[in-house]
Amino acid sequence: MEFYLTVLLQGFCFAGLAFGIYISMKIFNIPDITTDGSYTLGGVVTGAMMVHHQPGYLILPVVIFAGAIAGALTGLIHTKLKINALLAGILVMTALYSVNLTILGRSNLPLLNLPGLFTMLNIVKDVNQNSLIILIGFVLIITFIIGYLLKTDFGIAMRATGNSEAMVRALGVNTDNMKITGLAMANALTALSGYLVVQQQGFADISMGIGIVIIGLGSVIIAETIINWLQVTSVWLSLILVLSGAIIFQSVLAFTLNIGVDPNLLKLVTALFVLIIVGIPRLTGRQI
Repeated sequence: MEFYLTVLLQGFCFAGLAFGIYISMKIFNIPDITTDGSYTLGGVVTGAMMVHHQPGYLILPVVIFAGAIAGALTGLIHTKLKINALLAGILVMTALYSVNLTILGRSNLPLLNLPGLFTMLNIVKDVNQNSLIILIGFVLIITFIIGYLLKTDFGIAMRATGNSEAMVRALGVNTDNMKITGLAMANALTALSGYLVVQQQGFADISMGIGIVIIGLGSVIIAETIINWLQVTSVWLSLILVLSGAIIFQSVLAFTLNIGVDPNLLKLVTALFVLIIVGIPRLTGRQI
């Protein structure tokens, strides 16, 4: 039972990351590598503020703001300086390593026994079950906000920018601002995952974001495969499938470790799994 609870906790913690990748890659068609840095940024900001006993109602908006600034910087470099989006993300991600290390003050910061999101309410006695209930409520609120936003005129303009930038520009929409805003949203959501994971695992680490983009990408590809197979057009259902993709991805990784695979090979297994879920639709003629 504890095994499944841990998988669900990890899956829900990475929901923000999956939503962020979904916005940047599937709505705007931008491969945003800023993710590695903004995820860590969310974690180190959370850790630093918790150690200094800052209240939870202050930590959350600061994390969102920090992630949004990181994403907006990538957007500005890409749109205003006309630098390739991939390179812009790499530049910001590289700069964020120094920023994160400065904020954290050291490579690893333990947060055990400090009050946080998962200790705010004691709904049930079991710690993991209590954390899961709080986490589900938190993620559902985020999902509702994103879904509502994507259904507004602004959200429709965002989606249209990714589908046909030239057409949207002809209609008078500032596509550069849309991209900047979209990347800011995506990285704010990614930072939220760092915020959740740090509190769930009990420490912040400067290297926690290395390769994290592959987890978000894998979650989104799983969701996108299901969306294509089922011909889903609903925004709400698409977001639920992205959330499900994050849980499925974590389940596969947890199962891999549970059957005795060397943890040192986990990154290799992750890469192979993503390769498989990308390759199967292409081999069967149903491209993502």
